[in-house]
Amino acid sequence: MERAGFVVDARNVDQDALYAFKAQSGITPELSSCHTALVDGYVVEGHVPAGDVERLLAERPGALGLTVPGMPIGSPGMEMGNQRDAFDTLLLLQDGSTEIFERHS
Repeated sequence: MERAGFVVDARNVDQDALYAFKAQSGITPELSSCHTALVDGYVVEGHVPAGDVERLLAERPGALGLTVPGMPIGSPGMEMGNQRDAFDTLLLLQDGSTEIFERHS
């Protein structure tokens, strides 16, 4: 994210506090990953590409944020040579439902 121009303030928190924050932010276990961030009022969960975050901030939808559940190979931070899994970035809506925000193949 720093390479994309975002200012990052990374913090290590204990697991109970992290899970409580995820739940409070609307991140259910099915939508969860290993990283949780707040970006200009939106929650960003997992290995979300910087371009998707930039689009979110440009469009400013009435949503809670974005998530890439799990840790798909080839997503940012999960690079493994030429190996790459297709994955979707999901838009987390206010009611807890999701819709596909961007497909990555």
